[in-house]
Amino acid sequence: MSPLRRRSVKELPPAGKLAAYLILVGWAVVVLFPLYWLVITSFKLPVQVNSGPVYLPFVDFQPSLDAWRYIFVDLRDDTLRPYLNTVVVALSSSVLALVLGSAGAYALARFPYKPRLGMIALALGMPPAVAVAVAAGCFAILAATIGRRFRRTLSNGDIAFWMISQRILPPVAVVIPIYVLFQHLRLLDTRTALIITYAATNLPIVVWLMRDYFAKLPWELEEAAVVDGASAFRVFRSITLPLSVPGLVATFLIVLVFAWNEYLLALFLSSADAQTMPLTVAAQNATRGPQWWYMSVLIQIMILPVIALAVALERVVSRGLLVGAVKG
Repeated sequence: MSPLRRRSVKELPPAGKLAAYLILVGWAVVVLFPLYWLVITSFKLPVQVNSGPVYLPFVDFQPSLDAWRYIFVDLRDDTLRPYLNTVVVALSSSVLALVLGSAGAYALARFPYKPRLGMIALALGMPPAVAVAVAAGCFAILAATIGRRFRRTLSNGDIAFWMISQRILPPVAVVIPIYVLFQHLRLLDTRTALIITYAATNLPIVVWLMRDYFAKLPWELEEAAVVDGASAFRVFRSITLPLSVPGLVATFLIVLVFAWNEYLLALFLSSADAQTMPLTVAAQNATRGPQWWYMSVLIQIMILPVIALAVALERVVSRGLLVGAVKG
């Protein structure tokens, strides 16, 4: 047997099996303990939480439904409204980003683009003389700083890198201009503002991930369809998208999690009507200190749909994330 071949746990000797299972059980405890802490804290009274760490219901403390009753009965509307906002905004923005991003990713994967700096300036409406001067100045500066990497024409890789660099940019650097933009559009504290912003911020992730996925798909199928007279849109809709379902699902889930958990942009763009769950959870840190028992209830109802979706789509997500990882 080759020493480099991956061995199954069942092939290990008894001592090795015991050690492997002990390590796996220990790691599972470490990973799942925060979730267990959330669950038991939601059934505690404030005095039980503040008195010290107790972990065993009916042994260390008597469970209570006071926190759940407060969140779902006393604050029913203040809980359901942010929850509905989160569902609508996260799903809508993720679908919008997936539709636009997958189309852009396919274009970058299949069609070569070589835009020139002068053409970009002209497209922005500059006079030809000014465009030439700007292009020459930009090229001189970039050639001196970046060197050989920046040529007279850009490539698909440069466009993709520029797009993902927008996601690397800290949101706090652009949140004020975004706030002013939606203030002038009279869209502050609306779901529309959050959907547009979340879709724009997650669009680079979709383009980056799906571009690599499309590049790994066999080009021969698309060539055969083109020979048969299919248009580029027909090829994309009827051949590429059905083959890309695992990648689309995995990318959608990643983008959905980002939109579901987003806090900073929602803090600036919403106040009451469009408030989302992350803001509701943070609001439990009141003047009397963190209300851990209420936070635990809100966090549970916030993460359960995402966990359920990830478990239901686990097989598809695994195939989508691992595509292209092994070549040969």
